[in-house]
Amino acid sequence: MDWGGTWTRTAVINRQGEILWQAREPNPQNGSKEEYLANAEKLLAVAIQQAGGPVAGIGAAVAGPVEPTTGTFYQPPNLMVLVGVSFKALWEKAFDLPVWVGNDANLAALGEHHFGAGKESADNGRPVKTLFYVTVSTGVGGGLVDKGSLFLGANGLTAEIGHTLVDTSDSALACQCGSRGCLEAMASGTGIERIAKQKLASGGFSDSALAALNIDSVDSAAVFDAAEKKDPLAVSILDSAVSALSIGLTNVVHLFNPDMIVMGGGVTDGLVKLDLLPRIQQGIRDRAMSELHKEFQLTTARLGDSVGLAGAAALVWEQLGVSN
Repeated sequence: MDWGGTWTRTAVINRQGEILWQAREPNPQNGSKEEYLANAEKLLAVAIQQAGGPVAGIGAAVAGPVEPTTGTFYQPPNLMVLVGVSFKALWEKAFDLPVWVGNDANLAALGEHHFGAGKESADNGRPVKTLFYVTVSTGVGGGLVDKGSLFLGANGLTAEIGHTLVDTSDSALACQCGSRGCLEAMASGTGIERIAKQKLASGGFSDSALAALNIDSVDSAAVFDAAEKKDPLAVSILDSAVSALSIGLTNVVHLFNPDMIVMGGGVTDGLVKLDLLPRIQQGIRDRAMSELHKEFQLTTARLGDSVGLAGAAALVWEQLGVSN
C-alpha cells in the first residue's frame, strides 16, 4: 500500500519487484479516522484477494513520520486524523499477516535501491553502497539506504532534507514546519507556486506571461511552462530553486557521502524537462570539500508513481530475509 494525502494505491508485488496487480482510489473527503481506516482495510482485503495465493506480508508506505517498530503515525501533515494510529497492530490483527510500515520517502529510497536506479547501476557493474533519494514534489522529502538497508535514526525520522536550512537571510521564506529558509519553502511545488504569487502580487512583473494568468491558476506547472518559453520571472524563480537544491544536496553529500543521489517527484520532472539537473550536479561539485565527495551519480527515479509501492514491497522482503 502507498497511502498519500489524496490517493491510496494498493498492489500485489513479487520478490523481483514486479507489479502483478494494482489499483488506486481517492481517500475519503474530510473523512473521520474510522472512515479512513475502513477504506484502507477494504483496499488491502481486495489486494489480498487479487494475490490469489499465499501472501508473505503487508508493506505500507505512508505520507508522514512513522515510528518503525510499532508502525505508529506521528503528526502526518496531510492525514492528521490518523495521528497515533498503529497500523501494524491493527492490520496484523485484521489480516493475520506480518505488517511493516514506513515513511513514503524512506521506502521510495529502498524501492529505488532494490528495484530502480540502484538495481540498474548494479546490473551495469556499478553496485551502489549508499543511496540518497529526494522527492521534490508538493513537499521535499528524503530517504537513505546504506549497504542495502534503510538508515532511519533513533525514531525513524532521518533524511528530512526538506527542512534543512538553505537560506539564513532576513528575507528567508516561512516554511509550513514553522521555521524559515527551509529547502521545501524554496524548491517544492508548493514553494514555487507561493513565490510566484507573492512576486506577482508585489507588482513590477507586468511583462511576465504569468501576470496574464488568473492568479488562482498560477502554480508550479505554470512556472515551468513559462520558464520553458524563457519568461524572466519564471526563470529567476527556478534559478533560486536550483540553487537551493544544490545547497541542500551538498549538505547531504557532506553528511552521508552517498555514491548515488536519486531525484523523484513532479518538480524533478519539470527540472529534467528544462535540463536543469546538470546545473544542480555542478552546484554540488563546486561546493564539495574533497574529490572523494564528488564521486556520486546524480540521476532520476526509475519507478515513477510506483516507487512507494515498490519500496513497501522491498521492506517486506527485507524484513523476511528474502533476497530479490
